[in-house]
Amino acid sequence: MDEGAETYPQLLQTVLDCTDPRQLAEFYRELLGLVYRAGDEPAAFGPGDPAPDWLVLLTRTGQRSLAFQQVDRLERTTWPAPDVPQQLHLDLTVPSREDLDVQHERALGFGARLVLDRSDDPQEPLRVYADPAGHTFCLFVA
Repeated sequence: MDEGAETYPQLLQTVLDCTDPRQLAEFYRELLGLVYRAGDEPAAFGPGDPAPDWLVLLTRTGQRSLAFQQVDRLERTTWPAPDVPQQLHLDLTVPSREDLDVQHERALGFGARLVLDRSDDPQEPLRVYADPAGHTFCLFVA
């Protein structure tokens, strides 16, 4: 390392709390085209095995992307109402308005719920969704 060079932590993955890690992992696996870390695949768990409390999804090149952590209770955000804030949300981009519409249908088909629709915004078309656990994520054209 060069003298005086700074080092920084590297972001490994984003972890989402949820009451059902498999359900939420499957949602994002399908939506984003991710793959399970070896040993986290559904087939790795037998009928008598306890449900996993931690799952990791990777990009197709093997980089960690998202992890899902079991919690007993999760209070869903009420955003845009201020009662329960988002605390964190994911921003996902697509290259065109047409892609936004295609991904909108896919997200709904996988169990997302539309929270806000600004797809007609000429500057930055976007839609905000809640995933099956209630976490918000945005899909927008960038």
